[in-house]
Amino acid sequence: ITNDKGRLSKEDIEKMVQEAEKYKSEDEEHKKKVEAKNALENYAYNMRNTIRDDKIASKLPAADKKKIEDAVEEAIQWLDGNQLAEADEFEDKMKELEGICNPIIAKMYQGAGADVAGGMDEDGPSAGGSGAGPTIEEVD
Repeated sequence: ITNDKGRLSKEDIEKMVQEAEKYKSEDEEHKKKVEAKNALENYAYNMRNTIRDDKIASKLPAADKKKIEDAVEEAIQWLDGNQLAEADEFEDKMKELEGICNPIIAKMYQGAGADVAGGMDEDGPSAGGSGAGPTIEEVD
């Protein structure tokens, strides 16, 4: 806060600086709360979209898919009813949802990774083979 035109007294400036400091912590708390809420919301909707993706849905057992769907719907319902919750409440809900979804998704990717790796042919191109990169010519 500056006094470019000399319109503010020293006391006015001091008062404004003190108010800015006073509200700084409140602003930071509000920012933290909004970020935590947005993170939970984004994660829930991303998980919902992920399990609705045909490529992924086909790799998930029905029970696991239902478990994620139920957890996501419950989190979204909780968000709708708790818009004014504190940051730590949003963070706790996020951990709870991640605790349900992450192991299932990780298990699915591990299973898919094993299928992909198991399908590699021995005859496939090897990394570092003679055809694995551009030919470089020395020019003087």
